[in-house]
Amino acid sequence: MEFSAKQIATFIQGEIVGDENVTVHTFAKIEEGIPGAISFLSNPQYASYIYETLSSIVLVNKDFVPKQEIKATLIKVDNAYESLAKLLNLYEQNKPKRIGISPLASIDETAKIGKDVYIAPFACIEAHAIVGDKTVIHPHVTIGSGVKVGDNCIIYANATVYHDCRIGNNCILHSGCVIGADGFGFAPTPEGYEKIPQIGIVVLEDNVEVGANTCIDRATMGATIIHKGVKLDNLIQIAHNDEIGSHTVIAAQAGVAGSTKVGEWCMIGGQAGLAGHANIGHRVGIAGQSGVPGNVKDGSQIMGSPSFDAKQFFKASVVYRRLPDMSVELSALRKELNELKKQLNK
Repeated sequence: MEFSAKQIATFIQGEIVGDENVTVHTFAKIEEGIPGAISFLSNPQYASYIYETLSSIVLVNKDFVPKQEIKATLIKVDNAYESLAKLLNLYEQNKPKRIGISPLASIDETAKIGKDVYIAPFACIEAHAIVGDKTVIHPHVTIGSGVKVGDNCIIYANATVYHDCRIGNNCILHSGCVIGADGFGFAPTPEGYEKIPQIGIVVLEDNVEVGANTCIDRATMGATIIHKGVKLDNLIQIAHNDEIGSHTVIAAQAGVAGSTKVGEWCMIGGQAGLAGHANIGHRVGIAGQSGVPGNVKDGSQIMGSPSFDAKQFFKASVVYRRLPDMSVELSALRKELNELKKQLNK
């Protein structure tokens, strides 16, 4: 399928600089451009490639000013990266969709399957599960008993949704993710740790994406809730009874301990760890590898996690917070000391 620069510019509301009739049929990175491809430039670090790329069209920000001649047709937009995302979504939507149920799939007779679904070989849909319209289920997926999966979802190979969990519309579950495994609940006894039954569920609202091998534990009671628009990277642990606010994004290998609430539009970096029973405000930024021991106010930007003896850490943290003021005081003391030395030497 080919699109002209004019058609693309109309769709993303861009301004053409060059041949409006040039066509493209694929995407390419700007440094790997080929004729017939569309590329983008948003990071100035890659600006040099625009003068030598073979791509036919390049998306650029409106403030881009070329330093020399460019062979490619440019389409200027407010945000080149966002415009690329729109085009990629359009490309995905126009790809042919597979429909049908493989005879090698195992589907319980009490399960309800929507219209225009695709269920691949060796997928398993258990009793009383519901699968919505136009949902795609890849091989070796397990949809447990009583699970409800919404419309237009994609569940990739080897993903598992435990019994009674809820998956909204337009969700994507990547390979190996586990939705609804038991929360880490054990009661200490003289004989060891006694398992606490986890009788809650997991709820994923609409437009949630869960990365490969990410685990979201079911609640002890009630629900672990992932609100609409949340994007979770690979290898993340979301513990029992957590609540992740809408449009929050969490990078790989981060972990959120039990009963913690994370607000809306937060950004949590890779390998960050959030303690249990904490309340993280809205629009909070947490840098990678940060250790968050408690509540965080709205709009905060936090980072850091020195690791040593716990009692010494809490004592040191009091001093650490005072270091900027202590540095100013030390500089003032040095200045006074130098003045005293000068007077004594006269």
